[in-house]
Amino acid sequence: KQWYQRRVRGTPNPGEEAAKAAHRLSAAKYIEAQRAMSEFQSECPQAAGNSGGGGAIPPECPMHQQQLDGDNMMPPPNQRPAFDQPFPLNQSRETSSIPRHGTGKNWVYPSEQMFWNAMTRKGWNWRDEKEDVTPESISEIIKIHNFNNEKAWHEILLWEKFYDEECGDPQLVKFQGRPKDMSPKARFLTTFRSWPKPFDRHDWIVNRCGREVRYILDYYDVGFENSDDSVLIDVRPAMDSFSAMRDRFKVFMLRNVPRVASFLFDYPMIPKGMDPAEISRTEGDEDQS
Repeated sequence: KQWYQRRVRGTPNPGEEAAKAAHRLSAAKYIEAQRAMSEFQSECPQAAGNSGGGGAIPPECPMHQQQLDGDNMMPPPNQRPAFDQPFPLNQSRETSSIPRHGTGKNWVYPSEQMFWNAMTRKGWNWRDEKEDVTPESISEIIKIHNFNNEKAWHEILLWEKFYDEECGDPQLVKFQGRPKDMSPKARFLTTFRSWPKPFDRHDWIVNRCGREVRYILDYYDVGFENSDDSVLIDVRPAMDSFSAMRDRFKVFMLRNVPRVASFLFDYPMIPKGMDPAEISRTEGDEDQS
């Protein structure tokens, strides 16, 4: 198998195997739900920043109903249970650790009901897999979603450490799903490094004390079977400014030639990111242990 697939060693434990299978199911459903929400954001004209003159506007788009929230390109929260929903879902929403610029508050994650509605809006029918769809699996989806967003924000904060003296309080302004727009880096990794295609892409706009910086997040389903973390997120600033290109160069040096880099510039922490060579080395170390 390719480098991103880990090996499972030893005699399998039936209970552990069942737990892993349940987790893989929830992770797969999370991926489906996140892509559904991102596709909704990208298909509606306001979300794409145009008037929608190039074709038919999907009927679920808010210009037929309500206005979009300009920060997350989504309509007001839909907490109404679906008419054929087999069980009630939690409508409570967890507050994240991610500060929402200009509000003095943090971003709030979607509820279980909102995720369900996002999936059904894109054509998902729970009856096709009714034996696997339970209140517990939907709850697990929310946990995975929230965990991945916290992980992505932590990675952004590592990049922002380069600007600690300039700004110690970066905040998220807005974000947008762009699942159909493969980034140049993702295209390169897919073509030349045998990476799987990312199942989703987000652009996050961060306010660095008055200056807006765009980050690209590519989401990969790598299926680490011996880990609770089945989604890898490649987070980095978009190379649309000199400072972003400089930061990308610094991190490249720190990851690949740290001894040389340490003589060239000071650095706080190295963003973990997704380095195929580094992960390959880690896999090799695990196999030898």
